[in-house]
Amino acid sequence: MLFYNKSMNRLNLAKQAFRNKDLGQTKRSHTTKAIKQHIFRHDEVHASNFNLPEIILGGQDGLVNVLGVILGVAAATTNTQIIIVAGMAATFAESFSMAAVAYTSKLAEADYYQSEYEREKWEIENYPEGEREEIKALYKSYGFKGNVLDEIITRITANKDIWLRVMMEQELKLELVNRRKAIPAAVTVGLSALAGSFIPLIPFLLLPVGTAIFGAIIATSIVLFIAGYYKAKMTIGRSFVKMGLEMMIIGMLAAGVGYLVGSIFKV
Repeated sequence: MLFYNKSMNRLNLAKQAFRNKDLGQTKRSHTTKAIKQHIFRHDEVHASNFNLPEIILGGQDGLVNVLGVILGVAAATTNTQIIIVAGMAATFAESFSMAAVAYTSKLAEADYYQSEYEREKWEIENYPEGEREEIKALYKSYGFKGNVLDEIITRITANKDIWLRVMMEQELKLELVNRRKAIPAAVTVGLSALAGSFIPLIPFLLLPVGTAIFGAIIATSIVLFIAGYYKAKMTIGRSFVKMGLEMMIIGMLAAGVGYLVGSIFKV
């Protein structure tokens, strides 16, 4: 039996309850204490969470791209040394590139949030009437009307910090992005890409080229299937096999392009 504690935040507890269809656990994740702790520890929870999307992104990209490169080279030549050199070059170039993209993307998200934050703040300070109309339209779309709607608008606009938070989170659907997370995100994606890249490369270090091609395809297929399966289990909580097969097939199709190009320009 699981209870809410600091090692499992309320959202994770609720997700696990949904996957297990455990009503008792769902109720424990919706206690007043759990909800309050989740609200006040929101930033801390985000900072400490295991970042599955970044790991999947880096690992899958490394797997597929490097497999495509080495299959393309293997289709063009049977020289093991050339294949390994091409694979290693692709491995480190891909890992660094993915890390750089993750870093700049996180900074771009933070910059966009900040620019929208400053715009909303300026509008609240200089044209509050227009911002009240936006709040009114927003909550009217939720089904509120009459005195209840007026009371909501009055309470929200009475506090500029709350008003601004509502505009950012509910109107613009934006969450605060911590710029300090850019480096950890880059490291996570880069290392995941590096780890994923070595999987299709290892068979070529141990086996003849012909056998290594099949070994790389099989190894990559298995890892992609497991990644898709795990992703489904941690997110939607169903269709495990379908998601695993989907990720595996997409990855193999992408890698197949490299093999096709190598076959066409075979030397």
